[in-house]
Amino acid sequence: MEILPDKDADHPDEDVAMGLPPHQQPYRWLLLLLLWLLYFSFGVVIRSPSPLVTPIIRDLQMTYSQMGFVLGSWQMTYIVFAIAAGIIMDRWGIRRSILFGALVIGLSALLRASAGGFFSFLFFVALFGVGGPMISIGCPKAIATWFKGQERGTAIGIYTTGPWIGGMVSLAATNGVVMPLTGYSWRMTFASYGVMTFIFAGLWWLGAREVDAEASTDRFNVPRVLAELFSVRRVRLILLSGLLSFGIMHGYFAWLPAILENAGMSPVRAGVASALPFLTSIPAVLIIPRYVHADYRGWLIGLLALLAGLSVVWVVVLDWPVVPGLLLFGISGPCLMPLLVLTLMETPEVASKYLGSATGVFFCVAEIGGFLGPFCLGYLVDISGTFITGGILLLGFGVIIFWFMALLQTSS
Repeated sequence: MEILPDKDADHPDEDVAMGLPPHQQPYRWLLLLLLWLLYFSFGVVIRSPSPLVTPIIRDLQMTYSQMGFVLGSWQMTYIVFAIAAGIIMDRWGIRRSILFGALVIGLSALLRASAGGFFSFLFFVALFGVGGPMISIGCPKAIATWFKGQERGTAIGIYTTGPWIGGMVSLAATNGVVMPLTGYSWRMTFASYGVMTFIFAGLWWLGAREVDAEASTDRFNVPRVLAELFSVRRVRLILLSGLLSFGIMHGYFAWLPAILENAGMSPVRAGVASALPFLTSIPAVLIIPRYVHADYRGWLIGLLALLAGLSVVWVVVLDWPVVPGLLLFGISGPCLMPLLVLTLMETPEVASKYLGSATGVFFCVAEIGGFLGPFCLGYLVDISGTFITGGILLLGFGVIIFWFMALLQTSS
């Protein structure tokens, strides 16, 4: 199908003119591919500091607490911009909003190459949180617009593999492939990831289009919408579970290469081992969101949260072979976010026209956990000298999620 140029982006396309709804247009699969590429670069840039923790700490003379603060800093700016991003997207449109987000993510990666110390590196990593909400909020809204029924679960599973594959590439290839190509310069490695993101942003601008032009002019009472969302008990349970699940995911993945290096692995081996969870996460996020029945989704989320916490303890606390624990985490942890988002999408009180705002609220609350996870693990290392206490903390998060999902299931 022909890709429409920019000047036609706000006009109904030929399929719409013929009365074909968005969820029946073949174009939706091209849009899904473009979303996947952007989410892939999202995952690469998010995970890129983790395999470089050791040389960055050495060169910039940082402590583990400072590095933990940096690793969680983009989540803090994300929290500030998430609700605004959802509101802007509901009014401004998906195409322009996602382009802006991709450009900021690329700029964040590029500027890290010029960091001269803790504060400048902190600022450049935190900048990611300005653009990140446009991607992670825009993708579900685009999926909800262009896909329906069982296809929606399939599309969510497909685009969710983007950041996981991006993260896998970043963890596995940074020290083993990209660093040798850049003369073992972590600065040039960040710069190369920024350039890649700019290229994908250009492809998005050329290939993406809106369903119609009226969505961007819709107006509503923002405080009322947010108050209505928080007044729903089911939504509150989903939001709190999202906070804890992001604490597990970001806390564990941010420090996993360092955890494995402290266990005696070389940086290259630790990077490759850190990518192992993605081998099982990709089929998991493709299959589970599509086939799990909505009536049992809450119980499954709780069970997966428990398994994720136990797999963290397997690797961090127990003296067992790490590979099975890493693969178990890949099956359990990465499925939490798409299942929670899908549950939010199908909550009756969340009207489709406010989906961008609802998703913005979800990621805003979830990223509080996304900050606390990396920071708490780094802080606990500084005061205890080990990652064991942090691993137990993440298991506690999984237990609480199970409790929240039990409340959700018994009240529905």
